[in-house]
Amino acid sequence: MSEKRTGAARAGGAPPAVPAPAGGGGAAGGLRGELRRHTPARVGLDRAGVSLSTRDWLAFKLDHARAADAVRAPFDPERVREELARGGVPSVLLESRARDKDEYLTRPDLGRRLSDASLALLAGEAGRFRGAGSDLLFVVCDGHSARAVPETAAGLILRFFERAAWKPGDLPPCCIVTRGRVAAADEAAHAFKARLVVNLIGERPGLSSPNSLGAYITYGAYPGIQEGERNCISNIRPGGLSPEEAVRRLSYLVESALARRLTGTGLKDDMPEGYLPFAEGRLFID
Repeated sequence: MSEKRTGAARAGGAPPAVPAPAGGGGAAGGLRGELRRHTPARVGLDRAGVSLSTRDWLAFKLDHARAADAVRAPFDPERVREELARGGVPSVLLESRARDKDEYLTRPDLGRRLSDASLALLAGEAGRFRGAGSDLLFVVCDGHSARAVPETAAGLILRFFERAAWKPGDLPPCCIVTRGRVAAADEAAHAFKARLVVNLIGERPGLSSPNSLGAYITYGAYPGIQEGERNCISNIRPGGLSPEEAVRRLSYLVESALARRLTGTGLKDDMPEGYLPFAEGRLFID
């Protein structure tokens, strides 16, 4: 059994460090258990002497492996396309200029641009929107977590359209970009003359969040637009910001951006507590 600490110093110096009991035993264990109920962060870790306990060390290694796998895992755009199609949302498959995952990771600039073949495909798809353009375009990129996108992106888009002022056929097809970064959406938006583009992208995985999705909203996007002109909703995942709440926040930012004709530092996420997405099936700017 562990020896209890005392405030008195022993004859050889300070008392030795004693690991707190696992589970909920004792004051330290109770505090650790309480903290762990509120956060997945590594707080109150057990110690074996000066080292981590085997249990916590193995848990760290497992989470690290999951994060690395999320970055390196192959992306299956067809899976996303099929799920969108089941909900009546058309889509088109595109690629960035990065030829493989290694080039994507080492050449960020290539992930920000669409390939020549993809630009040609977009030019054809954009034909019927070339006149007045469109209000909104969805783009989906694998980003740094190919796991986050198939788990969450399509479902989020379908939930959005359940409440939105548009039907899927009113907008350009969703662009699904392999090895794409945030700025890849700018070229797609420019091709469709979309007033607003929403890029759903896999975020850099953390040790407790290998499947986090981000939503980047950009008004008047064009190739080379500054990052400060975007708004972002982050940490969309089970255990983070729920997809249901993410749809509500996304709807509010979409409506606000179209009403104020801007995104970025000038557009704040000041969503009222009782906000209802697209009340009465229309934009609040109508």
